[in-house]
Order: sequence, then structure tokens, then C-alpha cells
Amino acid sequence: MPTKKLIWALFGIFVISAWVLGSAKQAMAETLNYKSYTYGTKQEILPIGDVEGHVLISNVRRGFFVFENGDVATSYQVVQTEQTKGGGPVLMYTTLTFPDGSTIIIKNQGTVGGGSGVLRSEIIKGTGRFEGSKGTYTSKIKLIPPEKEEPGPKILGEGTINYTLPSK
Repeated sequence: MPTKKLIWALFGIFVISAWVLGSAKQAMAETLNYKSYTYGTKQEILPIGDVEGHVLISNVRRGFFVFENGDVATSYQVVQTEQTKGGGPVLMYTTLTFPDGSTIIIKNQGTVGGGSGVLRSEIIKGTGRFEGSKGTYTSKIKLIPPEKEEPGPKILGEGTINYTLPSK
């Protein structure tokens, strides 16, 4: 008889475990592939003075991202770059705002130089349908030289945003 009780106890544990695990929503990974276009709206260049061409560049950029799934977002970027003769590290915060008001805020770090660059980044905040999202962002960019009177280059980019939403 103890064997029957043991079997029923194990069966009960199995049923309860299946119910608990089956009812919990799992965090799902999502991928957004995109192409982007951004342009400078404000720029300040501050010379350091230690060697020729060493400068800090602060700028604000606007633009848009078009996603492979048909979604679009406007972008607002605040950028700090240290350059010596056209290349160097960059720190950028990008806020993507979608038509429904949801946002993704990304911290970007990397290097630029020679008309291109590679940024590796992380999502630091999401709102609306992206509330609580965490993930990474990769981007390859191509700089287009500014026209006369433009505060900095235009940038064509493409990349991927990988994120997960918290379980509910």
C-alpha cells in the first residue's frame, strides 16, 4: 500500500507543477531589424588643445527608424564624441518614440572614424508596450558629410534591437 500512496503523491506533485509552470508566462525574446536616418540639429565643438585635432563634440540629432516588421519610430539622440583627427570614442543616448507613444531608450557606446563606426549598446528603459524591456542594440553606420550650414553629418544606419519583456 505505501507504493500506491507514493505514486499518488508523485502524480499530485506532477499535476501541480505542470499547472504552475504552464500558467506562468515566459519572457519572450524579440528582434527588431531596422534601417535609420539621422541628422544633426545642434552641435558644439570644443578644442582640447593638447594635440592638433583633439576635440570634444556634443550634438543633438533627430531622425527616424524603419523596422523590418513595418513599424516606425522617430529618434532623438544626445551624443558626446571625443575625436583626434576624425576618430574616437562615442557615448550616445537614443530615445525611439513609436506612433502609439511607446519608447525604447538605448545607451550606445563605441567608436567612430573614417566615415563609419560600430556601436554596441543596451536598452536602459522602455515605456508603453516596451515597459520593462531589457536587451541589446547593434548598429553599423555610414557618415554623410554635412552640407554648408548643417551642424554635423547625416548618418545612415542599420542594425538590430534584441529585447525581452518581463514575465507577467
